[in-house]
Amino acid sequence: MNITLHNIGRRYNREWIFRHLDYTFSLGTSYAILGPNGSGKSTLMKVISGALSPSEGELSYVLNSSKLELDACYAQLSLAAPYVDLIEEFTLDELLVFHVKFKPLLAGFTIPKIKEILGFQDTVYHKEIKNFSSGMKQRVKLILACCSDTSVLFLDEPTSNLDKEGEKWYLDLVELTKKNRIIIIGSNQEHEYSFCQEFIQIMDYK
Repeated sequence: MNITLHNIGRRYNREWIFRHLDYTFSLGTSYAILGPNGSGKSTLMKVISGALSPSEGELSYVLNSSKLELDACYAQLSLAAPYVDLIEEFTLDELLVFHVKFKPLLAGFTIPKIKEILGFQDTVYHKEIKNFSSGMKQRVKLILACCSDTSVLFLDEPTSNLDKEGEKWYLDLVELTKKNRIIIIGSNQEHEYSFCQEFIQIMDYK
């Protein structure tokens, strides 16, 4: 899977968030989109993932040498971000079963293995998500995104609401699941993207 941006720009009203962005994201590489708060990192990630249309330019998605239409790309993408909500009326057990119906897990991963990685007490899985702490919800978002069998993984502010132990847990999870995929991190915290090989400074495209 490759994602190529051709002269991409996005604006709100008359203000350009970014412009003239040409870039290719290649399988097997991790990327960090960097910039201060409010600079447009999340907007760029939404454009790359197809959640927002670019105001100018175009994107192309190529899988096994074949160009994919946008509707066919969603099965190849997974995302964890502050603006993505969990279904809070579900118990965690219900959420895990529901999720894997739409996003199969990476090879070698099962729901019991996910539970093992999460490390929650057994009683937690019968509780509704709305009763979880913000840190627990963040771990659930991350593990669902990272362990889904997708070519592209988007992680926006991945350690928000996590303590130091949670930050280490996040890095271990990425290390466990990063093989043979594109990872795109939106961040201004170095510990979140320390493993990335490529960096995009969004302020360069203002």
